[in-house]
Amino acid sequence: MPEARGTIVAIPPRSGVAFELDAGDTLAVIDPEGGQVADLLAVSRADTREMISSGRTLDYAERIYLTTGDKLYSNRSNVMLDIVEDTVGRHDFLLTPCSEATFRLCYENEPPHPGCHGNLAGALRPYGIGEDAIPVAFNCFMNVPVDGETGRFKVLPPLSKAGDRIVFRARMDLVIGLTACSAPASNGGSFKPIHYSVRKAGDAPP
Repeated sequence: MPEARGTIVAIPPRSGVAFELDAGDTLAVIDPEGGQVADLLAVSRADTREMISSGRTLDYAERIYLTTGDKLYSNRSNVMLDIVEDTVGRHDFLLTPCSEATFRLCYENEPPHPGCHGNLAGALRPYGIGEDAIPVAFNCFMNVPVDGETGRFKVLPPLSKAGDRIVFRARMDLVIGLTACSAPASNGGSFKPIHYSVRKAGDAPP
C-alpha cells in the first residue's frame, strides 16, 4: 500500500491504491498532465462501515459542485474531510465509480475493464471492505454539467490543467481509496496518471 510522507506518489493510468490518513493530515490530489479524473473514497478506520456519503454531503452543502471551504460527510453525518485548497473548482459527487458493467453497458468498442470500482475494491480488500460496500466516490476533476431545467447531465472532459490540485484535510483517522480513472468519457478519451502527496499533521509546509 503506497504511502506518501510529503513526497509525490504516482498512481499509474487506470489503476488504484489505498493508504491511511491520520486526523489532521493533509492530502493533495494532483492532476500532473491535465484532463484526468481521480475517484476518491474515505472510510473511517475506527469502523469501516462508516464511509463517505454523496447524499449527506450534497444535502448539507445544498449544491452539487463542491470546492474550497466545503466538507465531505460520512453516512453517519460526521465530517471526514475538509477541502482546504482547490485550483479547479469543478468536481463530481453524483456518479458512481466506473465498473466492469460500465464498460459492458455504456461502451460499444471498449474491451472489458474492472474500472475504478474494481480497482478500489482490490485496493481496499486488505482493510476488509467488500466490493458491494463501495459507495459513490468524490470524483476529483470530473466535469459533469447538469441542465437545471431538465436534469439531464453530460460527462465532459475535465477542466483541470497540468499541475492542478485539490487538497483535503482529514478530520478523523481514515483509509483513503484513490484511482486514476479508467473511463474514456470521463477523461476526454485518454488515460493518464494521478499524483498524490500526504503531509502529516504538524509538519511544516514545503
